[in-house]
Amino acid sequence: MNKKVKSEAVDFLFDAILCLENREECYSFFEDLCTVNELLSISQRFEVAAMLRNHSTYLEIAEKTGASTATISRVNRSLNYGNDGYETVFGRMRGKEDSDTP
Repeated sequence: MNKKVKSEAVDFLFDAILCLENREECYSFFEDLCTVNELLSISQRFEVAAMLRNHSTYLEIAEKTGASTATISRVNRSLNYGNDGYETVFGRMRGKEDSDTP
């Protein structure tokens, strides 16, 4: 964990996020918490990460998401050298999809 990020305020925010129970609650909370541009930027980074994991090229990603090459590079660096946060979430999402399949 990055010492610059870890704080009581961030813990408080994460505890709030962990209380959310469904997508509608997420929409309500994040629309109150973030500006539209902030939320769109976060979702864009997550989409970029998914596309990088699926071996899309920077050009394909930029065309589909509108992300700059700097953003794509930053996300790629997090995927390769970060704290495995993306991998944790993608793994759980994949597991959820598997369990939702009849």
